[in-house]
Amino acid sequence: MAKLDNAFVMAARCEPGKRKTDFYSDEVKGWVCEVRPSGGKTFYLRYDHNGRQKQIKLAAFGDAPLAQIRKKAEKLRAEVALGGDPAAKKAEARAVPLYGELASQHLADAKLHQKSYATTEMYSRRHIVPKWGRVRITDIDSRAVAHWLAEKRAEGLAPATVEKIRVIMGRSFELGQRWGIPGCTTNPTRGVPRKPLNNARERFLTAEEAERLRAAAALSKNTQLPHIVDLLLYTGARVRELLDARWEHVHVDQRTWLIPTSKTGKARHVPLSRAALDVIAALPRFKDCPYLIPNPDTLKPFVSIKHAWQAVRKLANLPGFRIHDTRHSFASFCVNDGVDLFTIGKLLGHASYQSTQRYAHLANDTLLAAVEAGAKKQRGLPTIA
Repeated sequence: MAKLDNAFVMAARCEPGKRKTDFYSDEVKGWVCEVRPSGGKTFYLRYDHNGRQKQIKLAAFGDAPLAQIRKKAEKLRAEVALGGDPAAKKAEARAVPLYGELASQHLADAKLHQKSYATTEMYSRRHIVPKWGRVRITDIDSRAVAHWLAEKRAEGLAPATVEKIRVIMGRSFELGQRWGIPGCTTNPTRGVPRKPLNNARERFLTAEEAERLRAAAALSKNTQLPHIVDLLLYTGARVRELLDARWEHVHVDQRTWLIPTSKTGKARHVPLSRAALDVIAALPRFKDCPYLIPNPDTLKPFVSIKHAWQAVRKLANLPGFRIHDTRHSFASFCVNDGVDLFTIGKLLGHASYQSTQRYAHLANDTLLAAVEAGAKKQRGLPTIA
């Protein structure tokens, strides 16, 4: 036993022939200075817990003031006296991974199950991991996440993009909790206040604009683009569904096109109009190629038609018109022709009626015709059936 002050510790030496010599404090129970033959001196707190001797490293001599090391020893000794196990707590803390490790496991899982894996990977790589990758999971709290997302909005990211980032990060913690990863007991993204989003894009073509789009597509360097535009407008399909379409799933005699796996995860049958069938009949066929509209150079589905689409959109003078808006245009044409929303939902493959409700206020012509008919009826004027 010794008084572990600076003078004593500086003079302490390892006994000759031994691997180490321990000098216990005569003031703090279990506080020990371990001296090695090399001259290294390290402080520990040793204690008994449930019949087992344990120790926890405090600091090496010189790494911190001795008074602070002693204070830490006293604090841990009090914890032991109350039944605590500081070594176990420290080991548990070391087992908590960095967010970067959790993100890697999240992405590995997403790659197996998620259709939009590329999007998840991109947001994680560009935004989330650079900020949180080297931070322990337990050191990430809602306040810090909220502040970071506010900074993202201030940088000019769209609200929907910021929300996507939040959802992806939150998904990491959900999976960590499901897998029993230490530190994932709480999800720091859940306490973050979210601003309401208004992402509805009500852009749809008039008949004249549709013809302009078709005329511009006919001039595209991508020889398949005219067929793609026509079939998107005639079927209301999602662009990826069409680019991946196979001949084996098109049944001309039944006038249907089977999409084996849609965005909702279920197969659906798309009815084909005469106009759509005419386009399909005129499609070029490539030997041993199973795809309906492949890239002629690779005979595989197009990875992207972004650049060709942008050129055609510019030529047609349709700024801001996204290729996905062809789907909205298909719905709009149907609504304006009197097709009910339930049927439109079926045509588009919506999983819920709520998804189709956005088209309830797109049918300006139909709604105007209805109010005109109602007004004429009230005034006793003839209406057109």
